[in-house]
Amino acid sequence: MKNAKPWYASKTIWGSLIAMFAGIGSAFGLDIDASTQAGLVDGTLKVVAAAGSLLAIYGRFSANSSIA
Repeated sequence: MKNAKPWYASKTIWGSLIAMFAGIGSAFGLDIDASTQAGLVDGTLKVVAAAGSLLAIYGRFSANSSIA
């Protein structure tokens, strides 16, 4: 792969995790269809991107040295 990205930015990882939890949920009577799973993946990626941005801003303001 030419362009590397962190694991938490991967739709495949989040899709797999949500599918796994949907499968576990169905064992307990919770039914999550494919379109709902896709919406959960998109929403999760948006939350992760926002959290990453906030963490970067926090890191910059809490740093002890300046950017050269």
